[in-house]
Amino acid sequence: MSTAVYGLVLSGGTSSRMQRDKAALAYAGRRQLERAMSLLERHVARAFVSVRTDQQADALRGQYPQIADTQSGLGPVAGILAAQAQHPGVAWLVLACDLPRLDDATLAHLLSARDPARTATAYRSSQNGLPEPLCAIYEPRSAALLLAHVAAGKPCPRKFLLGSDVKLLDQPAPGALDNVNTPEEYAAVSAGLQDSGASPARRITVQYYALLREQAGRREEPIETTAGSARELYLQLAHRHSFTLAAETLRVAINNEFCDWSSALRPGDVVVFIPPVAGG
Repeated sequence: MSTAVYGLVLSGGTSSRMQRDKAALAYAGRRQLERAMSLLERHVARAFVSVRTDQQADALRGQYPQIADTQSGLGPVAGILAAQAQHPGVAWLVLACDLPRLDDATLAHLLSARDPARTATAYRSSQNGLPEPLCAIYEPRSAALLLAHVAAGKPCPRKFLLGSDVKLLDQPAPGALDNVNTPEEYAAVSAGLQDSGASPARRITVQYYALLREQAGRREEPIETTAGSARELYLQLAHRHSFTLAAETLRVAINNEFCDWSSALRPGDVVVFIPPVAGG
């Protein structure tokens, strides 16, 4: 059995090029840190915000469980090391907080392709093919290796991945990991998300029957999701609850009507996943 996966949103940067706190930037009406944490919480057992010690009293970051850096001057690797030290027996899905195009499907794909026997699982950059260290899963065995890497004066997490046993994946949605660093980039991306009709996660209710009810440990649950279709929603939930049934073996209904797996989801929908009936 593979180890549990916890999540970490890195919010301890100084945002020097942006000249504003990137975690507080709003996209489609929602601050970026809030969006990143909501997204991450849907995919991991527990989620934390990585902060500098002088950020612990910040109201935005104070909404969430925090892990404070124990070393300074190391950049994002300080947050990863602090998280690994605080919870050494788990794998860490690490995210930068400035990924406004990141979506559920990208995280679900990363987790489904995870190889716990490797040091890490990461995406290739869609621009240069190098590992993307700030949307990656770091396995427990990576902790000692990363600590030695930093002790040797090498604080760059990308260079660590380049020299490690890493499973590299192609991004299912190129552009999902593009970050935003300057006011000009923020203005362009923010306008683009508004034009595309991007919106915060929608609130829906999911009901389970038979084996799915047993595996989820509940008959019904309200959730927030950015899944666009019934299939995307099931893939997210299958990872969360370790469902053993493939989508193709189920029927899906939305608001008491059977529908296709490609059917779009809307706020307030009631979605039901129905396993095949045993016997004859």
